[in-house]
Amino acid sequence: MLENHNQFMYICLEGIDGAGKSTQIKLLYDWLIESGHEVELVVEPTSSPVGVLIRKMLQNSRATEPDFQKTLGLLFAADRMILMDKIRDEESKGKIVISDRSFYSSMAYQSPSEWIAEINKFVRKPDLVILLDLDVETAVSRCQGTDEFEKKAFLSKVQKNYLELSDKEDFFVINANNGVNMVHRDIKRVVAPKLGICVDGIV
Repeated sequence: MLENHNQFMYICLEGIDGAGKSTQIKLLYDWLIESGHEVELVVEPTSSPVGVLIRKMLQNSRATEPDFQKTLGLLFAADRMILMDKIRDEESKGKIVISDRSFYSSMAYQSPSEWIAEINKFVRKPDLVILLDLDVETAVSRCQGTDEFEKKAFLSKVQKNYLELSDKEDFFVINANNGVNMVHRDIKRVVAPKLGICVDGIV
């Protein structure tokens, strides 16, 4: 039986729609479990009533308009505060939390950034942020096209915002244009040293 390390860490994967976050989060989860860690997965928006409303609103044809974005920004901040309770609970249990998005998504997707930062000032920052950087054309081809946020012009702007954020906030940027296994390897090489896992055997 593998040892339970009881080492809390709040890890977040960020990236534009279609970057492969869901796939890589599942692979990371499986690897950490195999390494003897207790892991909890969370996603933004959550399944709370606020999160359900957000998911519905994301499909509105006005979703990328400035005023609509401000409404979404407020809703995301409220939903995120609900999520903070769960993250604190998982911390008390010594679990690793892997999150599909964080408040950095709002910083990249909504505007103005100064206001978004202000309404999220009580939200906990992830301990580790991994940005999956994918070519926009490839991202659009992977998306279902049901959300206004999945349009090429908008995603190009979001990608630019993410890369600017990564410079300011020291994200680990992973080239998501590579194959699934190579991206997973690169993510493991980022996470391993943070958890005291030897990177020598990661190929």
